[in-house]
Amino acid sequence: MKSKTISEIKKLFEQEEITEEIIQDLKNDERKGVQAILKRYKKQKQKDEQLKEQFMKMTSYEKHFRNDGFNLIAGVDEAGRGPLAGPVVAAAVILPSDFKLYGLTDSKQLNDNQRENFYKTITREAIAYYVSVINNKKIDEINIFEATKLAMTDALNKLEPQPDYALVDAVQLNGLHYPTAPIIKGDQRSITIAAASVLAKVTRDNLMKKIHKEFPHYDFQSNMGYGTKHHIEQIQMHGISPYHRQSFAPVKTTIK
Repeated sequence: MKSKTISEIKKLFEQEEITEEIIQDLKNDERKGVQAILKRYKKQKQKDEQLKEQFMKMTSYEKHFRNDGFNLIAGVDEAGRGPLAGPVVAAAVILPSDFKLYGLTDSKQLNDNQRENFYKTITREAIAYYVSVINNKKIDEINIFEATKLAMTDALNKLEPQPDYALVDAVQLNGLHYPTAPIIKGDQRSITIAAASVLAKVTRDNLMKKIHKEFPHYDFQSNMGYGTKHHIEQIQMHGISPYHRQSFAPVKTTIK
């Protein structure tokens, strides 16, 4: 192995052509560059194992209900309950039983690139998915909690095929023709709910970026409609946009 350059050794790791025998040989290689490569490899392996372990824990609900005879298990989650502007978005998704996506978790814990990449994988591999958008006018009309339930129910109802069980992030849904289970912090405990959270978050963020182009001074592309200091200052300076939720404080205090 000493006959190989550090660049060649790096390539072996990048191309995943490393065997246990090669690892043992490299451990005896005294070059600092080689030992640095091994250290990074070990750290990455540990991270990969942690992500795999996390993924397995997050499939426990799905395995439990499949063992009870349910095959098409949907997960549903929302994005945008708290902002002062923009819609609330809910996504429902049914994943195949052999779905694997290590690192998938609550979308708020992921960065933009991770969310975008996971979104592509989820939509490509899902058995079914649907994203429902409820605008700010409807939120003002029926309140945010009812709008959230409406979005979740709509997303589930428009899945094709229909699920035979639904895992819901922290909300009790009624009126569906199959059983549901509300799970507190479900986007961190169920892989299907986590997948739904990514679909909802990416969809809503993209909508807010479009709205930003129409009303750039609110900086929706950065705050996504949440009540940041700059956002509130802009409301006080410019008033509200057609996308602001007039039933939310401090928006309603600026309406004359």
